[in-house]
Amino acid sequence: MPKALLSIFMLCALFHGNLVVAQKTMPVKADKKGKPSVFSRIDTSSKYSPRIAIVRSAIIPGWGQATNKKYWKIPLVYGALGVTAGIFFHNMKQYTISKNAYNNAIDLDTSNDHLIPEPYYSVRSQPDRIKTFRNQVRQNVDYSALFFLIFWGLNVVDATVDAHLKTFDVSDNLSLEIKPGFSPMANTNGISLVMHIGKNYTR
Repeated sequence: MPKALLSIFMLCALFHGNLVVAQKTMPVKADKKGKPSVFSRIDTSSKYSPRIAIVRSAIIPGWGQATNKKYWKIPLVYGALGVTAGIFFHNMKQYTISKNAYNNAIDLDTSNDHLIPEPYYSVRSQPDRIKTFRNQVRQNVDYSALFFLIFWGLNVVDATVDAHLKTFDVSDNLSLEIKPGFSPMANTNGISLVMHIGKNYTR
């Protein structure tokens, strides 16, 4: 079981295969002299709201990915959640059977031994062995429930990252510039490498 859950976890790690390094640029209003003003109000309005995708993915897995138009991720979301949910119900069934078998083995009533299924029936005279297996299965139930919640959370995180990247400016309007400069702290002259991303203000 742990190997299967680890494989699913690695599969869901591919959710963020489309991450890019981007910088959001906003137009800054210039003052009366035409220079950019650091106190000017930045227009951050956007028709697209990342909050919508985040809330939707938290309510229904995959809904946030559909909002972000990342439809190829929806099968991964439901694959991870479906497998962990299946493992959870399988472990719950095993736990119920082992618990009932243990209770029937320690009640000192041999008339209900026929209710103990295999492989517990063959070790009904050693109820501690049944108890040990029951405890192991109960631990697996807890692990499978934890992994289900983790994958649900990863679904929300993935939708969150995609939603915020969707509002970033990833245009090719980039430039590098080497400029001379003076460092007041070091009291020395030098050069600096400046990267301009888009147009941050109007000239």
